[in-house]
Amino acid sequence: MKVSLVLATLGRDNELLLFLDSLQYQTYYDFELIVIDQNQDGKIDSILARYADHFCINHVKVDFTGNARARNYGIQFARGEIIAFPDDDCAYELDVLKQVVEEFKHREETAILAVGSYDFSKTRFSIGVNDRKAQYFSRFRMMGVEFTHFFNLNKVDHGEFYMDHDFGIGSKYSGAEGFELLYRLLRAGHVAYYDPMIRIYHADKDNYKVGGKRMLMYSSGVGAYIRKFAKEYDIYILYYIIRKMFIAPTIKMILAVFSLNPRRVEYSFNNLVGIWRGFLAYGR
Repeated sequence: MKVSLVLATLGRDNELLLFLDSLQYQTYYDFELIVIDQNQDGKIDSILARYADHFCINHVKVDFTGNARARNYGIQFARGEIIAFPDDDCAYELDVLKQVVEEFKHREETAILAVGSYDFSKTRFSIGVNDRKAQYFSRFRMMGVEFTHFFNLNKVDHGEFYMDHDFGIGSKYSGAEGFELLYRLLRAGHVAYYDPMIRIYHADKDNYKVGGKRMLMYSSGVGAYIRKFAKEYDIYILYYIIRKMFIAPTIKMILAVFSLNPRRVEYSFNNLVGIWRGFLAYGR
């Protein structure tokens, strides 16, 4: 099974080097990297050239920005049966692609595979929804995050396989593009499985120490995608309205106050404000 990795990148070079290094030493070789390059200064041209003899790279330069739009554009170049959207600041463990292919072959009914996101540690989780236990999952507990999701294109409904341009960095709502896609596919009935023993590394940039403004930005995307499905009269999204907009942020705020940590309070407050801001703004 061939794997197509669609990578949208803008403004990063050193982080991209780390990812390319991790691809160079993969134990599975039947893969391609499709780079949707949104830089206008050619800053990654020489970097990609270094790896051209090591694995297949399709370097596509575009004159627009936006993570979701770039990833959608890259889908058309994919020749693999399996497709994924790695971040330009993540890194794959050496056996990631081999394990992903084996998992899809072993679980033939699976359309979506989510793997673990780790903070450059084999035990400490990073961003996204993670768990120690491997499990099938549904839209009521969506696992992983967009750069840890792999899709079997032979199983996925192609009409549903796109990222909404309203979501993600460079769009109206700077986040939740992966969860919007995942929810839509799970709602369509596709089978999804999560395996934390397959590891992708990514710095924990959602930690409250990074700053509340980042949480405010990303949370607006969560609120907006909830509103999107609410406007489609999806009764099941009521679960996320109750959980994400009332229960979870309230508990986080209470715990933050009792922690006597001002930065954690700010982070939790911005989480609550961001979700409601995105929810109320969507569709206006």
